[in-house]
Amino acid sequence: MSNEAWESVVVSSRIRLARNFKDYPFPARLICAPHASEQASEMIRIVAGELMSIGEFRLYVMKDVSQEEANSLKEQYLISRDLIRHSAISAALISKDETISVMVNEEDHIRAQCFMKGYDLLRAYERISGIDEIISDSIPFAYDEQLGYLTACPTNLGTGLRASAMLFLPAMSRRGFLKQIMPRLMSAGLTVRGVYGEGSAGEGDLFQISNELTLGKSEEQILETVRRNVEIIADIEIAERGCMKEEGGLVLKDKIFRAYGTLCNAVLLSEKECASLISDLKLGVALGYFGDEKLAEGRMRMLDDIAVDMRPANVMWSAGMAAEEQDSYRAECVSKIVRALLRSE
Repeated sequence: MSNEAWESVVVSSRIRLARNFKDYPFPARLICAPHASEQASEMIRIVAGELMSIGEFRLYVMKDVSQEEANSLKEQYLISRDLIRHSAISAALISKDETISVMVNEEDHIRAQCFMKGYDLLRAYERISGIDEIISDSIPFAYDEQLGYLTACPTNLGTGLRASAMLFLPAMSRRGFLKQIMPRLMSAGLTVRGVYGEGSAGEGDLFQISNELTLGKSEEQILETVRRNVEIIADIEIAERGCMKEEGGLVLKDKIFRAYGTLCNAVLLSEKECASLISDLKLGVALGYFGDEKLAEGRMRMLDDIAVDMRPANVMWSAGMAAEEQDSYRAECVSKIVRALLRSE
């Protein structure tokens, strides 16, 4: 199938590089070291200086970031749980367009990642490789001729590269095909995780496909393996959506339009229900239940953005809503956006 068809399956592409500096203790040891604060500040200053010299980056020193803002950044995939856990020594530099996030003193000294909407692993790789070169010019990385880049976790030894794609797989997950394809992915050295990575669930029928190991393979081999399998899964998902539509008939169409009706008219809407209903609505858009197929990709991207914006920490941070107010606020916001997005043509 074409790249255009895959766009209804691949929500986003991400390349992440794990690196450590040669002359500093790894973060797990650094956090307990006598001069942790001074060494951490030195690393943050050097990395920030290099990145800010090439573009607009915002520096988040995690010890100065509120818990609400930190959780909001995590819900947007810009930082990780480990960065928050290491807040005494950690920081993040995030580009103005929020496509690049460089975490300092997460599990490793550097976790640099680039996100691209849709299916664009190669461009993400090219962008983050440039960032990697700039940082390495300022501080030498810990590197071994046999093992490659030295990292806190053995699974990141070698290239330290993790290539992943966030996939929308309602047909495969609901029809049981995702479980069936797991052995193939594992044999190819890949893994399937939920929205927030390891240990998280496939919320909203979203799943991450990524390489499991980085040792013994070149960056090109990793990218090719992930790319090939993502395309296979995307082809299966699209075929299964066709079968799902044909077999589901009016029952499936009724489910989709009930989701639309609820999102447009609910007075209270929990995060979990919101994610589930938006997944149903996205499936309906992909199946052509809402008119012009040329608008489908843009509509699905907008629904992805709504799902992220309506997560608890994002609502609390952006709108200042306490937990007990969020369900009514979420219902009101989602109703307005969905009505405008899918209004009758």
